Amino acid sequence: MEAFFVALSVVATAEIGDRTQLLALMLVCCYRQPWPILGGIVASTLVNHLAAGVVGILLAQWLTPRLLDGIVAVSLMGMAGWTLIPDKEGAAPDRTSRNVFFTTLWLFFFAEMGDKTQIATMALAAGYHNLWLVVAGSTLGLLAANTPVVFLGNAFAARLPLKTIRLAAACLFAVLAVVFALRSTGLF
Repeated sequence: MEAFFVALSVVATAEIGDRTQLLALMLVCCYRQPWPILGGIVASTLVNHLAAGVVGILLAQWLTPRLLDGIVAVSLMGMAGWTLIPDKEGAAPDRTSRNVFFTTLWLFFFAEMGDKTQIATMALAAGYHNLWLVVAGSTLGLLAANTPVVFLGNAFAARLPLKTIRLAAACLFAVLAVVFALRSTGLF
């Protein structure tokens, strides 16, 4: 269960202020249909994080546990730094789309490609060797961060102290990086 809770907390924290959270806000402001938007987010995240987890598990088969822990530590430290860099808002979704679910699905899927939450899912799946718990945790973490945005829209975004949350996220990544670094040396 550790893999589940670490994935959930890492991804939920990393998602705050992320470009996909901004995309969720833009979609809800544009379409004002929270349920199809949330459905598209769930579907795209499951596919995206499952693929990332599979890649992480495959990579883990070729690496020793100590080397893998070192790689995960470096990845998490990189994510700590990356989290401190604010995302730029992207272009607004196509307003002519008649299917909000599929618009959300495609936009979210492509916005997640190479995103820090996808990289975190890959690294955690490699580190914990438990695809299903990591994917479940990372998907629920992403939903925990995006569901309030979808349902509360602009009012929610106006009240978030994004700079403070980014700093907290960076600290969480750094602490996890230290834990994995200690595991890689055999001290933990």
